[in-house]
Amino acid sequence: MPLPDPTEQEIVGWFDSLSNWGRWGPDDQRGTLNLITPDRRRHAAGLVQDGLTVSCAWPISVKEDPDQVHAPRHYMMAAGEGEPAPGSRGRSNSLDVWNIAPHGLTITHLDAPSHTFWRSTPDAPRTMYNGHRADRVRTREGATAGSIELAGDGIVGRGVLLDLPRLRGVGWWPAGTAFHVDELEAAEQAQGVRAGEGDILMIRTGFPKMRTVEGPKWPVAQAGPHPTCLAWFRERGIAVLACDTANDVQPARYPGIGLPVHGIGMAAMGLWLMDNGNYEELTEACARLGRWEFLVTLAVLKLQHGTGSPVNPIALL
Repeated sequence: MPLPDPTEQEIVGWFDSLSNWGRWGPDDQRGTLNLITPDRRRHAAGLVQDGLTVSCAWPISVKEDPDQVHAPRHYMMAAGEGEPAPGSRGRSNSLDVWNIAPHGLTITHLDAPSHTFWRSTPDAPRTMYNGHRADRVRTREGATAGSIELAGDGIVGRGVLLDLPRLRGVGWWPAGTAFHVDELEAAEQAQGVRAGEGDILMIRTGFPKMRTVEGPKWPVAQAGPHPTCLAWFRERGIAVLACDTANDVQPARYPGIGLPVHGIGMAAMGLWLMDNGNYEELTEACARLGRWEFLVTLAVLKLQHGTGSPVNPIALL
């Protein structure tokens, strides 16, 4: 049976009971990425059988949809219209500029540890994972600790996809509702797979499909993990949590905390979050092949002092 909703006070207590502070040393900034070892990468590489690649990212669009608060901007500095400049010979170029704010609900992105701060008491300083102070993220320099550069060598490991709507025979999980540990484990049993230490756990709620069918809306309602899933993620040793939503139930249910999976998961556990995956194509490939584990690569941009990066997750089956 699903557990009842915890109180805000109970969730605050989990900051200590689920904490990974000091687990990998007093100065660690990588958090759960430490769980992806060379041996686990080699094992993941051995899962490749068909050589099929599937992108798990949303297209980056400049369309100003209701749920795209900070829409990307795309500018052409040179295009193919008209004639090239006088004096040019056979070769000419097109040139463009992209302005992208990765955080939000419409761009597939990886959050860096510097994205989320926590204050244990009203008088305590705000900190990010492992006690690094929030004021190390500065207006001028950006993130001088907890930067996305920590993942600059790429995140490569075993991906596991759990398809929750398939479990119920529906198109998508009800928007604005939580899924629980028992439903994650039921999906594992139905699909013949088990998420474990060092895994990149991809959870399909079907939100991208729902958004396509019903259209973008504001305010956004999304499914996400029930806060009680946090202990399960820690027990299983999940390295990256990658839902096809923003990894928390939307609208937020805890005004004093905001988003529990971001707050406790990132700031206490050092859990890396990839928001807004798209698993509509991947789930069909996995169902067709009868395999729900695969090699996955998250190659982030090396954005110096960045708090996150757009990412194109590639599953290789």
